[in-house]
Amino acid sequence: MRRKTGRMRKLLFGTGIFFLCYGPVSPGGAVVDRIVAVVNQEIITFSEIEKWSRPFQEGIQAEDRLERRERIQEVFRKVLDRIIEEKLIEQEARKSGIKVTSKEIEGAIEDVKQKNKISQEGLEKALAAEGLTLEAFKKDLERRILRSKLVNSAVKVEQKAGEKELIEFFQENVNQYRVNESYRPAHILFLIPQDATPEQIRGIRKKSQKVLERIKEGADFAKMAVEYSEDTSSRKEGGDLGHFRKGELLPALEKEAMRLQVGEVSGLIRTELGFHILKLLDRKGGEPPPFEEIKEKVQADYYEKELEKAFQQFLGKLKEKSIIEIKL
Repeated sequence: MRRKTGRMRKLLFGTGIFFLCYGPVSPGGAVVDRIVAVVNQEIITFSEIEKWSRPFQEGIQAEDRLERRERIQEVFRKVLDRIIEEKLIEQEARKSGIKVTSKEIEGAIEDVKQKNKISQEGLEKALAAEGLTLEAFKKDLERRILRSKLVNSAVKVEQKAGEKELIEFFQENVNQYRVNESYRPAHILFLIPQDATPEQIRGIRKKSQKVLERIKEGADFAKMAVEYSEDTSSRKEGGDLGHFRKGELLPALEKEAMRLQVGEVSGLIRTELGFHILKLLDRKGGEPPPFEEIKEKVQADYYEKELEKAFQQFLGKLKEKSIIEIKL
């Protein structure tokens, strides 16, 4: 568990990479459907909200039924906002004549397979473990490509920022440019068997979510690791994994560890091993290189951030000129 070997070599998909698709089933189990919003005469149904929000509903733990209902409604509202944005993007793309070809989608799939070093069969197994079909995955890729094309077509951002702006951006985001940094994470692992069914995965997720909530409420992380972690090599040490440098730990865990402040605890992290709860115990070294050495990378990062900011403004204008009726 101290280095990325065996089953730990690669994390195929992090949480949130897809719009997870499940059947239109209500919390009570009955099939329901009704119109919850209309976007420029295009309807959004309750079943769409339900299937996109199902993974988030599973993570909601509340003793009080009213509290749980309120939290689910909050999830529904956030998901509805996202679906409205997707509808607006699709509508604007149609107006502009922007399309995504099957060749582009297949190319994106090949990129995913190459980056994760898996076969077609491995990809489909990984998707199935997340409760996804290949068709659902293709549909999500189509949305992402469509969004990218619309951004390039409709949003214009000056690619060359001034020296002052770049230096300020570098200083504000200096942590992402640090090198030779080591960090010391601890984790609690809830293993998912390779042949686990979606039902079993949901059960493991709920168990791990309950442990996470106890930690957030003040339970000692190390004691929780001793009691619950299924990583035999670190459990007795309170989940302590030791020191790592960049590139030595699973990408999903490393990304979260680099984001955390010392002493901070993550949310649930999904990897090919199972669900993890991570705590950052220590961080050492990691001086950033001089600005001039990485100026081109800073420029690219700055441009990407400005592009996203401009696109959000573009979406805001689309909403203003659109007729959106919400009935949720």
